[in-house]
Amino acid sequence: MPDIELSCGLPPGPDFADLAVLAEELGYARVWIFGSSSLWEDPFVHLALAAVRTTRIGLATAVLIPAERSVMATASSIATIARLSSGRFRAAFGTGHTARMTTGQPPLRLNELFEHVASLRKLLAGETAVVDGKPARMLHWPGLAAERPLDVPLWLSVLGPRGNERAPEVADGTIGPPHPTLPTATMVSGTVLDPGEDPRSKRVREAVGPWRVVTPHTAYAVGGAAAVDALPGGQAWRAELEALAPEDQRHFLTFEGHVTHLSPRDVPLVEHFDAKGPALGEIVGDPETVRRGLDRLAGAGFCEVMYNPSGPDVARELRAFAAAHHSR
Repeated sequence: MPDIELSCGLPPGPDFADLAVLAEELGYARVWIFGSSSLWEDPFVHLALAAVRTTRIGLATAVLIPAERSVMATASSIATIARLSSGRFRAAFGTGHTARMTTGQPPLRLNELFEHVASLRKLLAGETAVVDGKPARMLHWPGLAAERPLDVPLWLSVLGPRGNERAPEVADGTIGPPHPTLPTATMVSGTVLDPGEDPRSKRVREAVGPWRVVTPHTAYAVGGAAAVDALPGGQAWRAELEALAPEDQRHFLTFEGHVTHLSPRDVPLVEHFDAKGPALGEIVGDPETVRRGLDRLAGAGFCEVMYNPSGPDVARELRAFAAAHHSR
């Protein structure tokens, strides 16, 4: 069975650097940091804190959204983390599907994403890029930043066929379906069961629930009432949400606690999902079940699995998943 790297994905917040240190101790290949300004703190600040407290583990973004910062500011931030981490940094970008929806906006167009990354690649190489219609270049004086060219891998999160097909234009790798020519990482959620533990227990529900409710949240944001009402518990969830805010402000509530916490109105949704078993992209089971799940992903062509723990005890989830992986 092909080998596969186990990484983890975490939100930028007060515990990020501590968890990055733990992930390094546990043997994770890389820690990816989430990047939605309306949901979490600034990723580059927390990457810097993690970079100076670790020595081996890779650092990466999952993902940066071009609309949230200028290409020059991004280039300077990437140069900073690349220097602090001694070359352990990877930057991945996406159209901001969820992040944009939290502000009532649609995701960026693919052309905007590709143009941003192409310009960024030129800037990091020490070349001139056209920014806002004018030629621009990184002007950092020697000694004030790492010398250009900067060899920082640039990846794309491209889930659809058009983005996947175009990825080699600007990317060194992808997050999404297996790419025919580029290394590809995939994201999974889940939890390792304790011996004899019921997969519908309160602990499991709290550990996996924040990722399970992404489906109804997204259904409502993209497809409206009809889409979420078709899901178990969706109609009651929608009625409660709509009673709390006028129509033009409901996007504030749709993604509350996104992939980290369950709001009280989300709890019944998780109970409905319990009856269906693990969701797509989720691995729940004993260590042997986790090992088999990782083996299937390796066999499917993925080079890396980004495990995204959630719930009240993320450190416990990281330890248990790493132990299952290392016993392969």
